[in-house]
Amino acid sequence: MKQSFARARCIVALARVARAVTRASWMLLPLLGFQSGAWAEELVSYRCEPVYQPARSVWVRTVGLVHDDKKITEVRIDGVPVYSFNVYGARVLTALDNERIAFDADQLSWQSDWRGVMQAQGRCERASD
Repeated sequence: MKQSFARARCIVALARVARAVTRASWMLLPLLGFQSGAWAEELVSYRCEPVYQPARSVWVRTVGLVHDDKKITEVRIDGVPVYSFNVYGARVLTALDNERIAFDADQLSWQSDWRGVMQAQGRCERASD
């Protein structure tokens, strides 16, 4: 009888501690920077018109940069997420389907090379959503 009463008191005490810890941790989340929407990511799209040489044909390409408040988290070329990318200041370097692509967000320009067979350069503009 004494053991079950002691066990019940222990369980009640642990439940109180767990509730207090949970309540305290929820109150600490805003102080630690975990605010609703703080981790929200935003997509910024650009419309580019590079001229591919030697054919001199203009292709409309899109660049999508997904970012949070601190860094670029994803790059999309024509809506397709790329496997890897590097960011150097305002330049984003990546590759898609054997095409090496350099996008400059400051200069709003596109440069690419497809296996040395054809090269492209062109201007970009921020796409209206």
